[in-house]
Amino acid sequence: MGSRKEQLQALERLLIIIDELREKCPWDRKQTFQTLRHLTIEETYELGDAILDNDLEEIKNELGDLLLHILFYSKIGSEKNAFDIGDVAYQISEKLINRHPHVYNHTVLENADQVLKNWEEIKLKEGKKSVLEGVPKSLPALVKANRIQDKASGVGFDWENAEAVLDKLKEELYELKEEVGGVDKIKMEAEFGDVLFSLVNYARLLKINPENALERTNKKFIKRFNFIENKARLTGRKISDLSFEEMEFLWQQAKKYD
Repeated sequence: MGSRKEQLQALERLLIIIDELREKCPWDRKQTFQTLRHLTIEETYELGDAILDNDLEEIKNELGDLLLHILFYSKIGSEKNAFDIGDVAYQISEKLINRHPHVYNHTVLENADQVLKNWEEIKLKEGKKSVLEGVPKSLPALVKANRIQDKASGVGFDWENAEAVLDKLKEELYELKEEVGGVDKIKMEAEFGDVLFSLVNYARLLKINPENALERTNKKFIKRFNFIENKARLTGRKISDLSFEEMEFLWQQAKKYD
């Protein structure tokens, strides 16, 4: 870790490298906003994986990849005479100052919930027509549900406590059960969606990030399943050769290594 001067020098070096690559490298030269988009999404998920694994070295590496993308987009923007990295930095700085009047002005906000509510009110004053307008349409459904509920909560549209949501969840589960076994798959899917939405809400009020919780469970399942595969391989078999009882026995063994 370096001084502020060294940090700025490192950023200047990276800007120079991007300029050189854009000029001299055939691959870098042909990139556009559109061709980089899916790569940026991939890098964001890789950062998310590193954060869940609490791998600080990998977090540093993935942040570097995302920083490259931000500077690359800014370089393309400057070539279109639309914006450059200075414009990007200036705009986000102005936004942060404007949305933190309790830091840069004389507004009194006593806790994080008040800050969040005030943040959403300021966004509406800036021209947003809806509190939910800032939720990206292309977000994965689970993440989107959490963000929708966060934003609604930020303006006071929320349950009183987690117990109230738990009661709602039980109600939704009962309604789903009523549809299961029926012939109307559309209704069944709708009720299942209601259950998931309520479950996300319950997680939010328990201060649990549902996306992180589910991904940790995914990783746990993969680790245990790989354990079974490896044990089968040691006996010269594939996992599909094992009986259910053998797989269950190995699954219980795998749980000891969580």
